[in-house]
Amino acid sequence: MNEAAMRWAALAARGRHILLFAALGSVGTLAQYAVLIALVQGGVTGPVASSCAGFVVGGLVNYQLGRRLVFRSVKPHREALAKFFTVAGIGLGLNALLMALLTGPLAAPYLPAQILVTGLLVLWHYAGNALWTFRAARPVEPPKQV
Repeated sequence: MNEAAMRWAALAARGRHILLFAALGSVGTLAQYAVLIALVQGGVTGPVASSCAGFVVGGLVNYQLGRRLVFRSVKPHREALAKFFTVAGIGLGLNALLMALLTGPLAAPYLPAQILVTGLLVLWHYAGNALWTFRAARPVEPPKQV
């Protein structure tokens, strides 16, 4: 197989992996949206706080699915969970900021705003988790003898 074909194959494999991440992530997203809608419609909190509460619930679901099914990680939970929640914490901050902007000054309805924000954050979460949280350690090569 020539180099161009190998690159296309690697790109296609990465695309399939991102689609798997997004498909399984939709389970966590459904959990997030269920909490969001329940809290807003129940009059418990506003859309930003409800979105953040749902984000945490969805994150717990997505950690398990990502670790076991998407990345098939064998990293200890202590290491993986700390990294996952660092990536998720940054995502939570971005989620809150964007939801506040969209539902505040821009006066967008909260559900369309959340759908847009979710779409924007999928790539952030995939990149953070693929490149850092669940990335397998590369074996250290011994120094070359001269």
